[in-house]
Amino acid sequence: MLTNTKLQWFYKRYLLLMVLLLSPIQQGIAAYNIGPDDVLRISVYGYDDLRTETRVSADGRITFPLIGEVDASGKSSIELEEAIAVRLIKGGFIHDAQVSVSVLNNVSQQVSVLGHVNRPGRYPLDSNSSIVDLIAMAEGIDEMGDTKVIVTRTVDGKPQRQELDLKAYLEDVGNVVPFKVRQGDQVYVPKAPMFYIYGEVQHPGSYRVEPDASVMKALPMGGGLTLRGTENGITIKRKDKSGALKEIDVDLDDAVLKDDVIYVGERWF
Repeated sequence: MLTNTKLQWFYKRYLLLMVLLLSPIQQGIAAYNIGPDDVLRISVYGYDDLRTETRVSADGRITFPLIGEVDASGKSSIELEEAIAVRLIKGGFIHDAQVSVSVLNNVSQQVSVLGHVNRPGRYPLDSNSSIVDLIAMAEGIDEMGDTKVIVTRTVDGKPQRQELDLKAYLEDVGNVVPFKVRQGDQVYVPKAPMFYIYGEVQHPGSYRVEPDASVMKALPMGGGLTLRGTENGITIKRKDKSGALKEIDVDLDDAVLKDDVIYVGERWF
């Protein structure tokens, strides 16, 4: 029989495998929108003396030889290449300017991934990054993490929270539109809802509340009954609307909810 530790290990590996298989991580940075503090390398074919590494200023500008300041913030690498080339050509400096722009450090295009993931931190973002990509970069959800992910986004100066079901994006790929992550988003993976079981069971402890969880399904997760345990002596302590614990009698088919405390009593004979 699988112990709680083994069940958590398999669940963790399942989520990580699903994320890695169904969400190839985008490695290229050409699609990034350039922003403040990004570090760029700019070169012009045939003009090595114009090769420049520069940091985008706080107001979104760069300075390039011959043409001076150029607006860079919000542009892709290709758009900035075109803008510099046009300025060089119109200024009469280079007849057929072929400009190359690469992002060396995309400080502005990073998203925080926090909570119950295996590697919390800040991760690079491109125009195609989805919520699944970000979780994959963080090496998946850990054994205590929920599959409900919370994304906090600022819209018109006000923070908005949206809860996403990661399992829907992993298991129903063809029918679910990928959720695109934007610059400034914060991705948080909360602790999974848990229930607790103690008394006459083999492995008392806390366990994840799975979909369609019932008392009957909860008992094997606790290792099953001891020789002294009885299915007729099961009660649940459950919080009411005021937050107070209330003891209720249950049947085996009754649902198990978040923070339920299941007690398995001892048989009398």
